[in-house]
Amino acid sequence: MAIEKELLDQLLAGRDPNEVFGKDGLLDDLKKALSERILNAELDEHLEDDRTDGSANRRNGHSRKSVLTGTSKMTLSIPRDRAGTFDPKLIAKYQRRFPDFDDKIISMYARGMTVREIRGHLEELYGIDVSPDLISAVTDAVLEEVAEWQNRPLDAIYPLVFFDAIRVKIRDEGFVRNKAVYIALGILPDGTKEILGIWIEQTEGAKFWLRVMNELKSRGV
Repeated sequence: MAIEKELLDQLLAGRDPNEVFGKDGLLDDLKKALSERILNAELDEHLEDDRTDGSANRRNGHSRKSVLTGTSKMTLSIPRDRAGTFDPKLIAKYQRRFPDFDDKIISMYARGMTVREIRGHLEELYGIDVSPDLISAVTDAVLEEVAEWQNRPLDAIYPLVFFDAIRVKIRDEGFVRNKAVYIALGILPDGTKEILGIWIEQTEGAKFWLRVMNELKSRGV
């Protein structure tokens, strides 16, 4: 299917690849989805502990909370329990700022992150005052959410696809290293922007880009 020149001109008008990856809400959707999945995993773990103690506690809807991350303001849906004993650990009740949140959450979506690295990110987000069982439960929830996002089908045609990279700090074998997180951003014919995939790679080369292109093709592009 050929893309009309007028449509391409319209999509390119006033667009710069660096601006496309600016603060436009695309990454915020990913941060919100993974954060809420983590919070729900926390509540599941809390309710399981209550059942072990003989309590009939259960879920009781959600409340909304705004949090300032490193680049934006994000409104989260916080799960509640009927007994009112659930106190989220990821984002405490009175916590409103989360400056180191962005890099850790976004990089967890990237192919190339090991389970150990994801677990390390979560341990840093939580700090030391959480149980190993909670970290394990949250890690499982993160892996499920991330796998679903990474493998979702894509549209067949994107008139434009931008590739860019951001640098994040990732704990690897006890050391914090700067790694490149590569992002593919597709522009649909109606101008809608969609993040197609996120990858972490030590070195950028032909084999890496061939793997990226083959993955996008296998998902429908």
